[in-house]
Amino acid sequence: MQHATDLTITRRRLLQVLGTGIGGVALAGPQRGWGQAASAVSAELPPFTGPGPNPYWNSVGPFATYPQKLPLIRLTDRPVQLETPRPYFALPITPNDAFFVRWHLDRIPNAVDLAHWRLRVEGTVRRSLALSFDNLLKDYPAVSLMAVNQCSGNSRSRLQRRVPGGQWGNGAMGNALWTGVRLKDLLATAQVPPAAVQVQFEGLDRGEGPEGRGSSRFQKSLDLTNPVLDECIVAYAMNGAPLPLLNGFPVRLVVPGYFATYWVKALTWIRTLDRPDENFWMKTGYRIPDTARGNTTPEAVASGQVHTVPLSSMPVRSFLVTPDHASKVPVGLPVTARGIAFSGAARVNRVEVSVDNGQHWRDAQLGEDQGRYAFRTWSCAWTPEAEGKQVLAVRATDERGNVQIDAPVWNPGGYLWNQIERQEITVGPAH
Repeated sequence: MQHATDLTITRRRLLQVLGTGIGGVALAGPQRGWGQAASAVSAELPPFTGPGPNPYWNSVGPFATYPQKLPLIRLTDRPVQLETPRPYFALPITPNDAFFVRWHLDRIPNAVDLAHWRLRVEGTVRRSLALSFDNLLKDYPAVSLMAVNQCSGNSRSRLQRRVPGGQWGNGAMGNALWTGVRLKDLLATAQVPPAAVQVQFEGLDRGEGPEGRGSSRFQKSLDLTNPVLDECIVAYAMNGAPLPLLNGFPVRLVVPGYFATYWVKALTWIRTLDRPDENFWMKTGYRIPDTARGNTTPEAVASGQVHTVPLSSMPVRSFLVTPDHASKVPVGLPVTARGIAFSGAARVNRVEVSVDNGQHWRDAQLGEDQGRYAFRTWSCAWTPEAEGKQVLAVRATDERGNVQIDAPVWNPGGYLWNQIERQEITVGPAH
């Protein structure tokens, strides 16, 4: 585990922020009123793009303000889906109030009373646990880890043909310093016997889910033999502060390198199972073709011959943050292109930039290494030599040799998009 420095939160400080060790957090106003209370800000983009790929960096929904959040791009209100605007990714750490939000069910907690809340560890265990928030703070060592949390459908609006689901642009992701307790420490206290094969996680959200699918509770599971469990934490702090309620207060699971579908919010139940989990969110939802890059075709899916496996780790990705599509840069004057990169498989160790639409590539300068699961910032100096339109592109490589390739991805869930991103820049006269 990475131990934090300037953003480390102590137990005393956390309790001071919360007000008391047995206090609670509530959002102003009832949850059903969030949609009506959200202050919409006029957006210059259209309300929808399609049937072609979304040409914009972000999705095209209106801006809205929710409790504990800055204005974010709203895809849906029930369940809540909010996308982080592009400018916030100029920072290596995503601010809590700008962090994206994605819930799967419409009835989400709008208040949590810590006097009564418990994290329960149960199932195929020798010792069931009911841990208070204060138990987590004082009975287990605190650890911190910098990691990217990315929605499985990030960039779904790029796919052709379009698929159902939230039409995210690139902003359904964020990087934060997560602080909490090791999952393996909780499981060790519960004394998991050899008969257990998986561990299941469930939060406080409720709803109907996909009709007729028995999906009213959001539950995700991991094999107990999966090495990622050794790095998972049950996080009670995010960037040195309590989790925002919309991001999973009082605690959420952090599964470094994996998509956000496993990062269960408002985590309240941890269950070890003596047989594989076959609930909707494991057996049917969040599955990908068992092919290279999870890639297939609509025709193959229609034939019923596509074998699927659960979605897991994130592919290598990189993004150009500045200059953006609205920028006009002067010819003959130096410009610094900047952005971020990450991978779920290994540390990013190379970023390359092209200023001629991918014909030639040059190495970018990498920013500070925040850890193998974190954003890696990059920068690249560029002096445009001619007026007109120029296309910048960026690609990343990780330590395992995974590199972005210039080919699209398609699967019916709209997952795993990591094609090289491009940005057209206008170069004008220097006056």
